[in-house]
Formats: sequence, C-alpha cells, structure tokens
Amino acid sequence: MNNQKGQGLSSVVHNNPWETLRQFTAARIALGRAGSSLPTEELLRFGLAHAQARDAVHQPFDSQKLEPELYALGLETLTVASAAPDRATYLCRPDLGRKLSETSRQALQQLAPELADVILVIADGLSSKAVHRQAVPLIAALLPYLRTLELKIGPVVLAHQSRVALGDDIAQVMKAKAVAILIGERPGLSSPDSLGIYMTWGPHTKRLESERNCISNVRPEGLNYPQAAFKLAWLLEQSFHRQLSGVNLKDESDNPALHNKVVPMFKLK
Repeated sequence: MNNQKGQGLSSVVHNNPWETLRQFTAARIALGRAGSSLPTEELLRFGLAHAQARDAVHQPFDSQKLEPELYALGLETLTVASAAPDRATYLCRPDLGRKLSETSRQALQQLAPELADVILVIADGLSSKAVHRQAVPLIAALLPYLRTLELKIGPVVLAHQSRVALGDDIAQVMKAKAVAILIGERPGLSSPDSLGIYMTWGPHTKRLESERNCISNVRPEGLNYPQAAFKLAWLLEQSFHRQLSGVNLKDESDNPALHNKVVPMFKLK
C-alpha cells in the first residue's frame, strides 16, 4: 500500500526535458511541475536561495577581517564609511551611499597620503559575503600586473555602506588618477556572493555611470580571479594610455593583437 502511494505521488511530478542540462549550470532551469505549480523540492530550493540572497544583503561588512590578509600582500588599509549611518538607511537612501560621511572625508583630508596612480576600494555594496570571499584573492591576482605597469597603489580603502560612486568621492579626496572599486553585487538566486569591479579614470563626484568600466560576476563559478584580474589590468593600462574610461574604452582584452605590457599570466584555453 505504501509503495503504491509513493508511486502515485511521484507520478504527479512532470520532469522537464531539459533535465540533463542542469549539470552544466547553477541557473534555475528545468524545474519540472506538479500540476500548475512547482514541485515541492524546487519550491524549497527557491526558498533557501531567496533566504541566502537576503542574508547576503544584510550581513555586516567585517572589514577588520580583511586587514591582516591585505597586510600579508604588502598593502596598507584605510577604513571609511558613506553618509548612510546604518544598513536600513543605506537601502532606502542610495544617494547617501554615494558620498563620504563628513567624519571619513575629514579623516582622509588630514592624512594627506602620497599621490597614487590607482586607488583600490573594497566596498560592501549589496553583498558583503561577496567581498569577504572574492576581494582579497582578486587583488592577489592583480598585483603582479600592477607591478608590470609600474603603477603606484595607494592604501586599500575599506568602505562601509557603499554604492559604486563612493569610489569616485574617495579617489577625488585622495587625488588619485584612477580608481577601481570592488563591490558586492545585488545577490541573485544562484549567486549571493558575486563581486563587481568598476574602474574610473580621473575620478570625481560628477562622473556619470557611462564613464566607468564594469567587470561583473567575479567568483570561482563565474569569471575567475585570474581572468578578472587580467581584464582589470588591461583596462587600467589602456585607461592610462588613452586617459579615459567608460563607453569610450571597450574591453578588447580577449584580442591578443591589442596586448601591450599586460598579457595573460594564465594559460589561455
């Protein structure tokens, strides 16, 4: 009787013909159906993925955890905060996340650091989980390229409650020629730990989104560290050569004919 009951329940679920393709992607495909609804198993998976995405947004940024890892790479650090005083305000007021708090602004101005070619900013954004996992390995992969380009790196800035444009504000105060902000992207249902990189030449607070270059989905399951580091280094080299960034600087790092000093330090497929 129990076996018959179990067989009856399993026959209610109709598998999707794309089922075999699920082994190649974490995307939510070939979910099947039970009547007009999702199967219970897939509904539970969706609930878990949604909870992980929410947790990634609200998990506090532990910048102190990253400091010793960056020191081990020979990098100094500074910690700043945006004008958003807490996470709730940050989520409701994106404009406050785009500018420094007055306390952080004054602290940077008083430091008067040596002028840098490039400032790297590690920012929580919408997923501190992404920053905790991806930022330091990415920087470790990037440093050899920056040495090849002989670019002077300023202290790595750890930014709390940050939006992308905060990088421009920080770099303007520090008088850097370029900035690359490594920031947690909005979590997806299969990627709560995806890191984004935004690079700007001549950063200042009036820069438009179209004046930045973006590298997205940096994580082992997406764009891996060696590939992302090479793309960023290629863009930096071209940016310093042409003195621009954004839509006027196309990412053609996959074209060997356009490589100068920066060439891949990993085996091309």
